[in-house]
Amino acid sequence: MNWDWSAVSDFMPHFWDGLLVTLRILVLGSAISFVLGLVWALLMRVPSRWVTWPVGIVTEFVRNTPLLVQLFFLFYVLPEWGVTASALTTGVIGIGLHYSTYTMQVYRAGIEAVPAGQWEAATALNLPLRRTWTAVILPQAVRRVVPALGNYVISMLKDTPMLMAITVLEMLGEARLFSQETFRFTEPLTVIGVAFIVLSYLASLALRALERRLAH
Repeated sequence: MNWDWSAVSDFMPHFWDGLLVTLRILVLGSAISFVLGLVWALLMRVPSRWVTWPVGIVTEFVRNTPLLVQLFFLFYVLPEWGVTASALTTGVIGIGLHYSTYTMQVYRAGIEAVPAGQWEAATALNLPLRRTWTAVILPQAVRRVVPALGNYVISMLKDTPMLMAITVLEMLGEARLFSQETFRFTEPLTVIGVAFIVLSYLASLALRALERRLAH
């Protein structure tokens, strides 16, 4: 293998640019998926079919269609209807929306795992519904689902290269562009592969630490 360290050195400024974009996508996409997933989960508990049916149809459709197709639709089709956004904004919204349908199921499982006695105790204390959710149910539910949510963060990280299809220059996009300009493929792609391994490992360590903290 003809490894060239000078190619690695030349690629590193592009790598840092791509890393910053990747981390921005991951943080903002995770925030959207966590918040929107909780909204979906709460709406599915509303005792009205006029709410649960539309939410169920939308989330099932999003969950069962490929992320890449959704990104193409948001970036190339919506502008024809007058809805436009930058490639990065579109990618963040797309990946956040897609993963919110998975975090919804995680939240639902966590809420259902809260013992029935907790609901009964809140009712016996005559707590308002909002207080019951924010002080009793959700703190226990979220503590239970942190490991599963963490797995989706890592999955989201590994799916960020899909945004390259809508011209977002994250890590792999920068590596591809550099390779096309220099005809050096081994060095940038190796750097990107190592970076994904390191980021995934660091994310798993951070999530384990958070899980231990919540357990106490």
